[in-house]
Amino acid sequence: MIKKFLRRFSNDIGIDLGTTNTLVSLAGAGIVINEPSVVAINNKTNKIIALGTEAKNMMGRTPEHISIVRPIIDGVISDYEVTEEFLSYLINKANNLNKKFLGPRVVIGIPIGITDVEIRAVEDAAISAGAREVFIIEEPAAAAIGMGLSVHTPFGSMIVDIGGGTTDIAILSLSGIVLRKSIKIAGDKMNQDIISYLKSQYKIIIGEKTSEEIKLEIGSALPDEETSHHLREVSVKGRDLATGLPKEIMVGEIDIREAMYPSIALIVEATKEILEVSPPEVLGDIIKSGIILTGGGALIRNIEKLFEIQLKVKTTISQNALMDVATGCGFVLNEIEKFEQLVIKNVDDVSFVK
Repeated sequence: MIKKFLRRFSNDIGIDLGTTNTLVSLAGAGIVINEPSVVAINNKTNKIIALGTEAKNMMGRTPEHISIVRPIIDGVISDYEVTEEFLSYLINKANNLNKKFLGPRVVIGIPIGITDVEIRAVEDAAISAGAREVFIIEEPAAAAIGMGLSVHTPFGSMIVDIGGGTTDIAILSLSGIVLRKSIKIAGDKMNQDIISYLKSQYKIIIGEKTSEEIKLEIGSALPDEETSHHLREVSVKGRDLATGLPKEIMVGEIDIREAMYPSIALIVEATKEILEVSPPEVLGDIIKSGIILTGGGALIRNIEKLFEIQLKVKTTISQNALMDVATGCGFVLNEIEKFEQLVIKNVDDVSFVK
């Protein structure tokens, strides 16, 4: 009764704390913040000068005394103080949209496989940033809840969350995770693949921001059958490896597909490994319902077709792949008792597929 009374005077905030982007949901308003997980720091004063979108716009254009850092690397806090500042910025920004008397309750989605020390770091950073209560949930579980899947029934659902730093694979049933696996191969690794490929094949050096833009524009896992005669190209500007001077080339989708394929293949292989050790009953459920892809990496063109070809299981992309985790985090706070079994209490109780 007291808890319900207190909720009237505080916000409920869900946070998808991602390596590439962080999304924030606010009870009653949905997704209210979607910003890059980057921070700009003045090295002379050791002060933060920009966060989120403003900091990302500085990437590749900063003087020597300004560094662009990511507080979250592979889903793990790399700099506690910077993460605390970043979370404080997000929580305050969300709170200002609907001001309340008490500090907010916060649910934070984290990747599979981070340690209890890392989980405590996330909790401590959120408390220091102003949260009144903090709950932690693994991202595939939050994504399943955000999609509206019935996670409480005795029916296996398979989620593959391809984020920026990690890909998390999980099978959920009866308010729990039956099997889970996490690999540090996702969107950021694909960006690096493109950078390495263009450096090797075209002797041109590009930055991470350019690589990301190329991936989004012409990246694909398989060619389009209906447009195979009309291949897409994009102009790429960078630095000539030999001369050090500016250089512009045209790069086609075949090049980018070839660059990214090894990483995409490893994600498919990791999913296959989970399927191979799944209980027969759960496997039967997955054959019926299929595999669901979520996260930014799920938006790579034709990736679901590659999964179907390689794994012989129907694969679909979530309609709101970028927002599922943050949405799910918000739903958890609405009915915390209902989802209590999916909230992490002791990471040592979590088992993994190696």
